[in-house]
Amino acid sequence: MSRVAIVGCGVVGAAIAYELSKIPHLSVTVIDPQPAQASTGAALGILMGVISHKIKGKAWQRRWVSLQRYETLIPELESQTGQQIPYNRQGLLKIYFTPEEQESWENLVTVRQSQNIPLELLSARDIESRYPQLNTNAIAGAVFSPRDRQIHPSRLTQTLMEAAKQNGVTFHIGVAATDFDCTTDQQNRKTCTKICTSGGSIEEISTDWLVVAAGLGSTPLTRHLAATTEIHPVLGQAIHLRLSNADSLSHGQPEPVITGDDMHIVPLGSGEYWVGATVEFPDEAGTPPEEDTQKLQLVTQQAFDLCPELANATITNTWSGLRPRPQGRPAPIIEKLAGYNNVILATGHYRNGVLLAPATALEVRGLLVGE
Repeated sequence: MSRVAIVGCGVVGAAIAYELSKIPHLSVTVIDPQPAQASTGAALGILMGVISHKIKGKAWQRRWVSLQRYETLIPELESQTGQQIPYNRQGLLKIYFTPEEQESWENLVTVRQSQNIPLELLSARDIESRYPQLNTNAIAGAVFSPRDRQIHPSRLTQTLMEAAKQNGVTFHIGVAATDFDCTTDQQNRKTCTKICTSGGSIEEISTDWLVVAAGLGSTPLTRHLAATTEIHPVLGQAIHLRLSNADSLSHGQPEPVITGDDMHIVPLGSGEYWVGATVEFPDEAGTPPEEDTQKLQLVTQQAFDLCPELANATITNTWSGLRPRPQGRPAPIIEKLAGYNNVILATGHYRNGVLLAPATALEVRGLLVGE
């Protein structure tokens, strides 16, 4: 049995644990002080794959692989665990506000059609007819993507953990990695052999493979490995709204996620919605920004302007989270750590951790077993 230790159990770490749990010759251990928290706990779970302007290379392939895997993964997890994962299959409506944007969307529709993937352009009149809850005064048009999705990030992560546990994965919750023991071979390449922890249920873990999926925690971990990977925090704030009349927006019709100008309205059912999220950058030193209530108010007002009936909703919760954004390179980072034989990075997904979790898990599996 090859021993694999995964440090970090947000949605990415949990997805990796589940995929690896299906390989018979692997013994998998996961450690995390607070699973399904941090950026996963703050995410809106919007799977913007087809609607993305990424059309080739890894950036597109990872998105498409993830969307396809989700269609099999959700029923697979629900069947195994008996737990239901909120999963919106009603697509995504992307609003644009200036006529100059139309050409780029027409080009994307043409590309997707060549890939046999549906994508539909809508005029303001089409939007008014199909989505009467929206104020079309400032809208130039929209693109509807029936293949994009939205999923509840925390519920997904918890179900992935339960399925992985049923498959034999060991979880050490409330435990943090603090240091590593490593050996060096004749080619001056290192091998991580042991993880030292903060205690709790276990003080050290021997391993043949180390997977670092700790988001913002990846920077101090790689610093202990003398191969620092700089990942900085980007703050995002969101709100939870509840309408007194559950059908006042959709009029009983299925609701897609609605997004425009970096503002998202996520229907949760029963008249409840998530609205977000702000994008607030750190300073040059990477110090996390403080929550700016005015920025959240601006996003909220954008949602009210686009969907006036939301202004009658009650705000039941506000929350924020820090997204892990790599410095000086594209997100995410999925690769072997430089100078190491057995350390894999699966981190720095920035705003696409939920979207790319399935593809990341499959990619890590390939790095481990050569698939």
